[in-house]
Amino acid sequence: MTRSDAPLSRSLSLSDSVVIGLAAMIGAGIFAALAPAAQAAGQYLLAALAIAAAVAYCNANSSARLAAIYPSSGGTYVYGRERLGEFWGYLAGWGFVVGKTASCAAMALTVGTYAWPGHEKPIAVVTVLAVTGVNYAGVQKSARAARIIVALVLLVLLGVVVIAFLEAGGPHLPASTATIGVAGVLQAAGLLFFAFAGYARIATLGEEVRNPETTIPRAIGIALGIALGVYAVVAFAVLSVLGADGLADATDPLARAVAAVTGAEQVVRVGAVVAATGALLSLVLGVSRTTFAMARDGHLPQPLAVVHPRFRVPHRVELAVGAIVIVLVLATDLRGAIGFSSFAVLTYYLIANLSAWTLSRRVRSRIVPALGAIGCVVLACTLPTASVVAGAVVLLAGATLYAGRRRIAGERQPLS
Repeated sequence: MTRSDAPLSRSLSLSDSVVIGLAAMIGAGIFAALAPAAQAAGQYLLAALAIAAAVAYCNANSSARLAAIYPSSGGTYVYGRERLGEFWGYLAGWGFVVGKTASCAAMALTVGTYAWPGHEKPIAVVTVLAVTGVNYAGVQKSARAARIIVALVLLVLLGVVVIAFLEAGGPHLPASTATIGVAGVLQAAGLLFFAFAGYARIATLGEEVRNPETTIPRAIGIALGIALGVYAVVAFAVLSVLGADGLADATDPLARAVAAVTGAEQVVRVGAVVAATGALLSLVLGVSRTTFAMARDGHLPQPLAVVHPRFRVPHRVELAVGAIVIVLVLATDLRGAIGFSSFAVLTYYLIANLSAWTLSRRVRSRIVPALGAIGCVVLACTLPTASVVAGAVVLLAGATLYAGRRRIAGERQPLS
C-alpha cells in the first residue's frame, strides 16, 4: 500500500475541474431544489435564486482566493485550520463531510425516484455501488464520466426550456395565490444554496488539479457562472408553464412542464437520472477527499489515509463513504436531506469567509468575505426549524468529539 503521505496524482485540467463542479451543481439544483424552494418563495422564486447566487458568489470568491494559496485536498478544512486554528478547520471539515454525505443519499434517492418509482431504495443502492466503483478506479475516470453527464444534462435542459416556453406561449410569470414574506424568500434562498455548493468540489480536489493556483479560481468562477445561467433560464421556463403554485406542488416539475409533448417526459426522467448520478459522483469525490485530509491529520481514523498504489486515490475512504451513504439511503428521505445539508454547508462557507477575511487588512479586500459570512448566517437561520436544530446538534456532536480527543491526547502527554 502507498503511504498516507504519498501525493495524489495532479491530473485534472481546467475543463476537468469545471465539469466536476457543474456535475455537482446542475444535478442537485434543477432536479431536487426547485420545488421545495417554490413552496417557500412562491412567485418570488427568481428573487430567491438571485439571493442564493449572490451569497454563492461571495463564497466562491473567498474559496478561490484561499485555494490559490492552499492547493491541497480538503478545501475549507485546510483553510480554516491554517487561518483560524485547528478547531475551526476541523469544524468545517466535519460539517462538510456530514452534510454532503446526506446530500449523497439524497442524490442517490433522486436517481431511484426518477428511474423506477416505488423501488427507489434498491436502485439508489445500486447507483451508490456503481459510483463508488468509478471513483475507486481513478479521479481521471471520474472527470471523464462527469464530462459526459454534464453534456447530456445540458441537452435535456435545453429541450425542457424550448418545450416549456412553446407550451406557455412565451416567457411570463403567472400570478400566484400564495402570500409570501421576506422570511419565505430567504428560506427559499437557503434551500437553493444547496444547488450552488457544487463548486466546492473543485477546491476539495486541489491536490489533484494541475497548476492549482490559477486553475482553481478560474474553474470556480466559470462553473458558478454557467450554473447560475442554467438555473435562471430553466426556473423561468418551468414557472411560465406551471406557475408558482404548480411548481410548489410538483415532485417532478421538469417532467410535468413537458408532459404535453409525447415522449418528452420520459426523456426528462432519463436526464434527471443522469444528472443526479453526476451529482452523486462529484459529491462522493468531495466527501472522500475531505475525509482523507482529516484522517491524514489524525481527526478521523488514520488507516483511512492511504493512497492506492495503482489508482492513486484514497481507496479506503472511497469504500467507507460508499458504505455510509448506502446506510443513509436505507434510513432517510429526500426532502429532509436538502435543508440539513444546506445548514451544514452554509456553516462550512461561513468558516471559508472568515478565513478569507484574515488574508488582508485592506477594507476593500474584506468586503466580499464579510458579505459572504453575513449571508451564510442569515440563510442558515431562515432554513426550516427541523433542519436548523438537526444541523446544530450534529455540529455540537462534532465539537464534543474534538474536545474529547484533545483531552485524551493531553492526558497521554508525559509529565515534564
